[in-house]
Amino acid sequence: MAYTLAEGERELGSWTLNYLPPGGGRYTGKLVVTDRRLLFDARFDTSVGGVLRQLIIYEGDQGYLEIPKTSIRATEVRSGLLSKRVVVTLEDGSQHAFDYGMLSVKKVAEAIEAG
Repeated sequence: MAYTLAEGERELGSWTLNYLPPGGGRYTGKLVVTDRRLLFDARFDTSVGGVLRQLIIYEGDQGYLEIPKTSIRATEVRSGLLSKRVVVTLEDGSQHAFDYGMLSVKKVAEAIEAG
């Protein structure tokens, strides 16, 4: 993923996982969490009829989803037998889920909550 860190911005971690946007769909790609924002680079649309309708940031010919941490109002971990995910609720009430399958999302949640 092509992105530029702002001056003083630190990358806290990156994971290949699934993103489930509030409008529906399922996208596989890379999530990068910094101390200021969440960046998701969707590589594959694994949904049936889903459309990624979020703010896409472009740097050159590369595009990615950006969620500023200042817009996050809540972070919740949801764990099931075959699905572990972090759900972030934004100031507009929309919920964005990052699903890591059967793997633990503890480090993902910690990075999202870190400032």
